[in-house]
Amino acid sequence: MRIARWNRHGSTEVHEGFVIDDRLHPFADGRTVAQVLAEGLPSANELYARLQKSIESGSVTRADALSDVTLLPPVVPASIRDFVAFEEHVEGVSGSVDGKSEVVPEWYEAPTFYFTNPHTVRATGEAVPIPDTHRLDMEAELAAVIGGVPDSRGENLGAEEAARHIFGYTVMNDWSARDLQSREMKVRLGPCKGKDFGLTLGPWIVTADELTPFEDDDGFLELRGEAVINGALVGEDLMSNMGWPMPELVAYASRNSRIVPGDVLGSGTFGNGGCLGELWGLGREVPALDPGDEVRISFEGIGEIVNIVGDRVPAPELPRARRRPRRRQRRAGKSDDR
Repeated sequence: MRIARWNRHGSTEVHEGFVIDDRLHPFADGRTVAQVLAEGLPSANELYARLQKSIESGSVTRADALSDVTLLPPVVPASIRDFVAFEEHVEGVSGSVDGKSEVVPEWYEAPTFYFTNPHTVRATGEAVPIPDTHRLDMEAELAAVIGGVPDSRGENLGAEEAARHIFGYTVMNDWSARDLQSREMKVRLGPCKGKDFGLTLGPWIVTADELTPFEDDDGFLELRGEAVINGALVGEDLMSNMGWPMPELVAYASRNSRIVPGDVLGSGTFGNGGCLGELWGLGREVPALDPGDEVRISFEGIGEIVNIVGDRVPAPELPRARRRPRRRQRRAGKSDDR
């Protein structure tokens, strides 16, 4: 099953439902993607089966053609965790961000992630405005979307139980301003403004059961991903090169915490050119992205997202930090009286 959100051309009204071939069918009873995710995958299968019966009986009254709509991000995320699960990516990108190409021993101990901004998610087809950066990069990733599981709060899951919480998958581009990111991470916190200006999800959610034929004997998805810039292939990889399969990332996210329906978990950038930063770290002279460039990321079995890099948007200036005297008492004459 494929699940999407969309506007009909000329309208801002949001529609949500199933994608079948090149037609989009709104959910029955006005359901939303958020509700379908909360109800879980078995319930979605029942909803889909009823739709198929209606189509076969000729009782479906409205379906939109893909050519007549603008796709929206397929989920309004409750939260977004982004992992760094590809050893090859770490080898390369550490050189361009930190100045030293390495995979630290701690990387192998447990999957690492950061939280990013759910409020700047972009759809396929959108132009993505960018900050005042001259080291703009993309990151090609697979993202898992969490659904509801009866009698589970999504806490402290094992890998097998975590797999049941993966409702489906979508394609993700974690846009990155490497110059901003490099400065931020020298402070030993971040990334923040190097990342939170934009992230693309789409074109739809493909339910997890559709992708089981791609699983290898160790539970990894042998999905092929590609990253293409201005028509030229920049990177390609198999998702089975991750250090951990996706259910183990979900299980780790739930450790002493909680995952909920609508959460999005990015795999991290695939290796072998899944981002320009990896290539820069390996000494490749590849130009950074500029306004007007087209970025296309695709995964077999799911689809592709395509974005144009938008204009640079200068932000209001802020002063540098003030060096303060570190007094521990107020100066004489200052009082708390109001």
